[in-house]
Amino acid sequence: MKKDNPNIDFLFPPERANSPVASLSGGERNRLLMAKLFTQPANLLVFDEPTNDLDAETLELLEELLAEFTGTLLLVSHDRTFIDNVVTSVLVFEGDGKWGEYVGGYQDWLRQARVRGAPKGAPPAPQRTAASKPSALKKRLSYKEQRELDAMPQTIDALEAEQKSLQQRIADPDFYRQDKAAIADGLAKLDRINEKLATAYARWEQLDAGL
Repeated sequence: MKKDNPNIDFLFPPERANSPVASLSGGERNRLLMAKLFTQPANLLVFDEPTNDLDAETLELLEELLAEFTGTLLLVSHDRTFIDNVVTSVLVFEGDGKWGEYVGGYQDWLRQARVRGAPKGAPPAPQRTAASKPSALKKRLSYKEQRELDAMPQTIDALEAEQKSLQQRIADPDFYRQDKAAIADGLAKLDRINEKLATAYARWEQLDAGL
């Protein structure tokens, strides 16, 4: 592991190595805590929201260190990109006291969940290509973009519920006993919902990839 490398500097320039802790910036103090952690022998690490208040350089360093860690890592994080970059499996609370374990990161679990629970007629889940593979170098989301990303699951759930309701209504034989205008209106609504869902899935993938 990189912690065994005596040349690791945790992004501190030589002139800052002997500086008093009180003179360090917030980012430098975070890196100092990381240095204290990763220079100690360990086979288990437990992190609770480790990406909070990290600058981009420190976050990249943390991801690199965790990717090289040979022990067991347990973490809780709202940063889905960070999860995808460092974990090999996720634990998901599924309600009724049940937990599920899934191979891969957040996006891998999400694709499995879509396959299991996507309603008939829903747009296919977007597939990650080699170009959109998570990378520590991709853009960090702004506060507004992160809020938008966090709201996406609820937005898509609402659209899928509306889609399912319309599909059930259209599947009812009585639907086609209405006048032509009502039938056309119902079909047009379903088309609009399908378009909104496709747009929402594309936007979700875009935000999650940091594009």
